[in-house]
Amino acid sequence: MSSVILRYPLQVLNYALFMLLVWYFSAAPAFTQLQPDQAVITVAFAHAGERLEECHQLSQEELARLPPNMRAPMDCPRERSPVTVQLLLDGKPLLEEVARAPGLYHDLGVDIYRSAKVPAGTHTLTVQMDDNVRVPGPSYTHQETVILKPAQLLVVDFNSETGAFVIQ
Repeated sequence: MSSVILRYPLQVLNYALFMLLVWYFSAAPAFTQLQPDQAVITVAFAHAGERLEECHQLSQEELARLPPNMRAPMDCPRERSPVTVQLLLDGKPLLEEVARAPGLYHDLGVDIYRSAKVPAGTHTLTVQMDDNVRVPGPSYTHQETVILKPAQLLVVDFNSETGAFVIQ
């Protein structure tokens, strides 16, 4: 063993320095993701906006002009409205996300995932979502008083089946 150490002293020194650096960076620099009085609010859900245009019944003349394999009685454009989500904390804007529908025809659902650090304590949380450009104003709104503890993670979800926000 001693002959190995004498034969490769530079390699042993490099290894020792590397291990010293690994030890230092694993223990020494204090890193905190949150301040002691902060919490995190995360908005995370998937949702498909309403269609940009309503479906309409085709007349007999319009159907006759179409090839036989394309003669569906209803014409439903595929493109969907962008989804706008706004999160207000105590009446002040905290997060805002505008997500355009992906896909070749802009007809797929969007995935929303945003987080923000906020002070712990009691707050009024308001979530608004607009998923229909044909109707002015938000399509869904939810307001709730929340008590955030330090280092707590509060998740805002949306249930598309019930049309309601879920805050956990």
